[in-house]
Amino acid sequence: MRHWWKALGIALLLAVVCFGLGVDLAPALVHVDRDRIAPGPVDLRITTYRTRLSPAAPPHVWISNDGQRVCAGRVTVEDATHLTATVDVPAGLRADLTHLAVLPPDGDTLVLLDAFWTEGLGAGIADSPCATGTARSQAPGFRFPNRSLLTESIRNLFFHVPMWFTMMLLMTISVVMSVRHLRTGSLDHDGAALAAVHVGLLFAVLGLITGSIWARVTWGGWWTSDTKLNGAAVTTLVYAAYLVLRGSVNDPHKAARLAAVYNIFAYVLMMVFLMVLPRLSDSLHPGNGGNPAFNQYDLDDRLRLVFYPAVLGWMLLGTWAWTLARRLDRLQRLHDHA
Repeated sequence: MRHWWKALGIALLLAVVCFGLGVDLAPALVHVDRDRIAPGPVDLRITTYRTRLSPAAPPHVWISNDGQRVCAGRVTVEDATHLTATVDVPAGLRADLTHLAVLPPDGDTLVLLDAFWTEGLGAGIADSPCATGTARSQAPGFRFPNRSLLTESIRNLFFHVPMWFTMMLLMTISVVMSVRHLRTGSLDHDGAALAAVHVGLLFAVLGLITGSIWARVTWGGWWTSDTKLNGAAVTTLVYAAYLVLRGSVNDPHKAARLAAVYNIFAYVLMMVFLMVLPRLSDSLHPGNGGNPAFNQYDLDDRLRLVFYPAVLGWMLLGTWAWTLARRLDRLQRLHDHA
C-alpha cells in the first residue's frame, strides 16, 4: 500500500480529536481568594473543579511550607466546588511560598502549588498534629491533568504546538528544495520549495490563531507584547514577503533563483525569531526567557499519549498537503508549456 502514511495521518488526527476533546480533566484546585498569608487566623475561600464536595463529609485542608504542614481547624463545604477553611498560620515559616492542599474523603489530594506568599519567615515549625488521611479515588480512569490557569485550554496542546512543528518541518523542506534548485537549476525543485512555503504559511496562520485563543484564556488578552509571539508574527510576514518577491519578477528562472536565495535567509530568520531571541529575553511563553517549559509542570504521561500522535499526525497531514501542492505546481507548468 503506497499511501499507508496518509491513512496513518488521518487515523492519528481522528484519534487525537476524539481523545483530546473527549477525555475529562482531573479534579483540581483552581482558585483561592488570597495570595498572601500572615501569622494568625486566616479564612480561605477555595474553588475546586470537577469535584463533588459534600457538607456531610468535609475534606481535609492544610497548607504546606517547606514540607511542614499546618492543618485547617474548621472546614465548611458550600457546594460541590466551593469550601471555606480557617487556618491558624504560625509565625516562623521557613519558605517564601506556601502550597495549599485539599483531600476529599473519596479522592486524591488536590494541590495548588505556590498558592500564597508567606510573611513572618523564621527557622521553621513543628507539623500540625492533625490527620490528613490516605483516601484514594475509587475509579479515577484516564483523565488529563488539570493545571492552574490552563484548565480546559490544556487541550490546545494537541493543536497549537503540533501546527508550529509542522510549519517548521515544511519550511525546512522548502529551504532544502531551494538549495537543490541553486545546485541544479531545476524549476521542479523551485516548485517544491514554493509548495512547501504555501502549506507552511497555512499552518503558521493556524498556529497564530490557536495561540491567540490560548493567550486569551491564560493571559487575559488575544495578543501580548511577547518576544515569542511577535517573532512568530514576523516570521509569517517574512515568508509572505517570499511570495511577494516571486511575483515581482516575470522571468521564471530569475524569480526562482532570487526566491531560493531569499528562502535561505528567511529560514535563518525563522530560527532566530522562534528559537534564539525568545531565550535571550523575558517571555510569557513556556520554555523561554526564564519561564519554565510546558513539559516541566504541565506535560505528563497521559498528555504524552495524545500529544506525540498529534505531532506525527499533523506532520503527516502537512506533508500530504505539500505533495498535493507540488503536484498542482507541476500540472500548472505543464499547462503553461503546452
